[in-house]
Amino acid sequence: MNRPLLITDCDEVLLYMAVPFRDWLAEAHKIHFALEADNWNDALIRGDNGERVAREDVLPLVHSFFETETARQKPVPGAIEALESLARVANIVILTNLPGLRSTIRVDQLAGHGIHYETRCNQGGKGRALAEILDELKPPVTVFVDDLASQHASVARHAPETWRLQMVAEPLIASRREKAPEAHARIDQWPIATDWILARFAEGPPRLA
Repeated sequence: MNRPLLITDCDEVLLYMAVPFRDWLAEAHKIHFALEADNWNDALIRGDNGERVAREDVLPLVHSFFETETARQKPVPGAIEALESLARVANIVILTNLPGLRSTIRVDQLAGHGIHYETRCNQGGKGRALAEILDELKPPVTVFVDDLASQHASVARHAPETWRLQMVAEPLIASRREKAPEAHARIDQWPIATDWILARFAEGPPRLA
């Protein structure tokens, strides 16, 4: 029988990203990143004139961060240990959104932390990509972990037979973000999440309405 499958996001699930990005913006560009903002596209403010960074200028900054600053990203507490534990009973795929599909950067970055699992890069909604993985691997049960409500909605739409766990590891963000409506559960700490994931593996796929 095929093994269960864990498909997990990277940023704010396995590695911290928002705070390192915020700190780099301040140091390198004198830009304030308001993590508490509801819409991050409007959350970057230039320190020299107080003007909001135009939306079309945000993505190039993200590109630049991932090109040169990924060493700033550190593992979320318990993430590495959780993956090692879950890998004993399940296959693991890291499904991560990166600008320009920079798969080599992400693979090398994760390897630097001792994280060696299949990694696939995506852009936009993850539902179609996840459905393709399910069609390829045909696992008996799958758990998807991501911090963003939009990704849980995408997976619910394209692969509803998947258990969906929301995790927001960064406390500065978690305290202001409500549970995603399409997520089956919200757990922000890996030790607790591991038990939930193992229970879902044992339970089998969720019942569809």
